[in-house]
Parts: sequence; structure tokens; C-alpha cells
Amino acid sequence: MNCRLCGSTNLASVVDLGATPPCELFLSAEAVDEPEMTYPLHLKLCTECLLAQLPPLITPEETFTEYAYFSSYSDSWVRHAKDFVDAQVARIDPKFVVEVASNDGYLLQHVVAGGIRCLGIEPSVNVGEAARDKGVPTLTAFLSPETGQAVRDEHGPADLVVANNVYAHIPDVVGFTQGLRALVADDGWVSIEVQHLLTLIELNQYDTIYHEHFQYYTVASAQRALASGGLSLVDVELVPTHGGSIRLLAQPAESAPEPTRRVLDVLSREKAAGLHELTGYAEFAQRVAKVRRDLLRFLVDTVDEGRTVVGYGAPGKGNTLLNHCGIRPDLLQYTVDRNPYKHGRYTPGTRIPILPPEQIAVDKPDYVLVLPWNLRTELTAQLSYVGEWGGKLVFPIPHLEIVEVKP
Repeated sequence: MNCRLCGSTNLASVVDLGATPPCELFLSAEAVDEPEMTYPLHLKLCTECLLAQLPPLITPEETFTEYAYFSSYSDSWVRHAKDFVDAQVARIDPKFVVEVASNDGYLLQHVVAGGIRCLGIEPSVNVGEAARDKGVPTLTAFLSPETGQAVRDEHGPADLVVANNVYAHIPDVVGFTQGLRALVADDGWVSIEVQHLLTLIELNQYDTIYHEHFQYYTVASAQRALASGGLSLVDVELVPTHGGSIRLLAQPAESAPEPTRRVLDVLSREKAAGLHELTGYAEFAQRVAKVRRDLLRFLVDTVDEGRTVVGYGAPGKGNTLLNHCGIRPDLLQYTVDRNPYKHGRYTPGTRIPILPPEQIAVDKPDYVLVLPWNLRTELTAQLSYVGEWGGKLVFPIPHLEIVEVKP
């Protein structure tokens, strides 16, 4: 395995989660009795450029041509997108906005509402169609240097290029970054949101390690990645989404000013945590193992006592957790999800049924295991009715926590 950013062969193990199926390949009822492909899930760190990464065992085409994730099913995420759009309109007054991996139009719908010209670039046919249904112009394509140049030639350069939760999803870091540079105007801005490796390590967020995430960034490694495509990091914001993310604000290298104090401050925090060398990753695997043991102990004891546990949500991160822990329907009877696409399907690997959310009120389980723990505030409010029969919520990350809720 060579580092996909610098080409080094010096990669050290961070955590080995065994082998799992791709996390978004939910099974139809007919496929439950068929075999599944599994792939190693072993996070490694390049000792030269410090990019944390998985081997490129699957291609983006295998995951994103038909995709199960629709961003708009999270109310808080849609609000987050609107707040971002409002802030950027006030800051730079863009005349043309491009979003890469624009999903179902969750963000660009706010740009359209503001009367600003925009274009989404989304590889998944099904979610791209949902965006077009909302009136969001959407090109079905993967971003490459060639795609970026073609969009620029047809539509002109973008004042703002947005890439939320996609910079981890591409195996060709350099080519993708070159595509971003091709899209953006020479004095324009690129805004990238991606999970921060600092919070992933500090808060045991290992379930966000899955095959469609090819790499995991500190600000230090993100700076190097951006530079590989001709972009310079100008500013950074720490945002709470996905358990703790970084918003990277970059400009073309030839016109970018010096990094702000906030960039230097976050780099200092990362260095203090040991993440600019191998030492900061040394105990992560042991803490991951404890999360697994604690959750399994709770589930086994609860079921042995005759009480019931069901899940809430069927996110990709949940499938890493379920597979790593070896959780099957004998411990988690089913999970529910707001996305109708997943209803009647089964989680990959663990074969747990996915039902509509209304099933929880019908069955009145003793515990609800919340798999999208990053939406804790939103989901605690949504699931407050569980308290009507004395049910409790269970959060597995960063550590096992059982929460009483009031209806």
C-alpha cells in the first residue's frame, strides 16, 4: 500500500476493525440469503505526510452510483446548510456557486431560493434526481480535473465551490483537488467540511471509519492535500457536525493570503494532542476495543434479563459499529430509519431489519440504541415519546451512556 497523497510506503497501523461489507450497500429481502463481499477495514497512518487512510479496496462508482444516503432527512443538517449559505452570501456575495457531491439539493436549495446561479455536481443518479425535483440544477458526474474544466468552460468560474463531507470520500486526492481548483475563480473561495481526525481520536468515533471514507484529516494533512492541487488554506472553523468537523476555507495558491490565526491555533491543538507524530495514535485501538466490550456487555445482559433493544437510524457509521461488535438480531431486534429507501432492507453484514420509525411506538421497547449519535440533540427531542412507557436511549459513542427521556 502506498500513501495516496505522497506515495510513501511507510504506513503504520492505527486500528484494525476486521473485514466488513461496504456500509451503504443495504440488502434487499431477496439478497439476505446471498453471499456478501467483505473488505478489510484497517486504518493506517502515513509516517511521512501523516495522512490517515484506508487502502482503496472499493471504487467510488461501486458506492455512489446508486446511493442510500439523502441529506435532507436530517433537519439539523439542512439548517446547518442554510446557515452556511446565509453566512457566505453575506461574506463574499457570490454570483455563481458550485457544490460538489451536492446530494439531494439540501444546500443548493437555499442558494436557488436566494436567486443566485448555481450548479450541483452529484455522481449518484437517484439522489441527483431528487435535487432536480427541487429545482436545483444538477450534473450527474464524479469530479475530476477534466470535469472541473468542462464545467468552468460551460458555466464560467465559480465564486464559491462547496465540498461538504466528500473530501474523505475520494481515493484520488490530488486529482479531486485539481478539479476543485479548475472550478473556482482565481480570486474565489473553496469551502470544504470534513470530519476532524482530532475529535475522531479523542472521542473514540471509530464508527466513522468505513470504506467510502478513504482518508481522515487533521488540518496539517489537509493543508498538504490542498497544496497538491494548487489551493492554499486561508482559514479554518471548527464546527460540531458529524461529531466534530473542520471547515477549510481555501483559495488558489497564487492569490491566497497568509493563513489566519485560527489555522495556527488548530495546528497547535493537533500538535499538543500528538497527532503530528505517531504517539498520538498509540492508544486508540485499546479504547476502541473498550467501546465494543461495553456495548456488547450491555446488550447481552439486557437480553438475558428479558428486556428488548431496538435501534434508531441506519447510517453508514452504524454499520461499522454493528459489524465490529458482531451484533445480530438476537441482540438488536431491528432498527428504524426516516429514509423510505431503506425500509424493508437489511443492514449489510449483520442482516438487521430496517423498519419505519413508527414501529418503535408500536412495540414500546425498553431501550433504543441511537446509531447516528452525532445527531444526539435532534434525536433526543424526536425520541422523547419513548419516555412515555419508561423506555431509555442508549448512546454507544464516545462511551456507553444510558439516558432517560421525558415525554
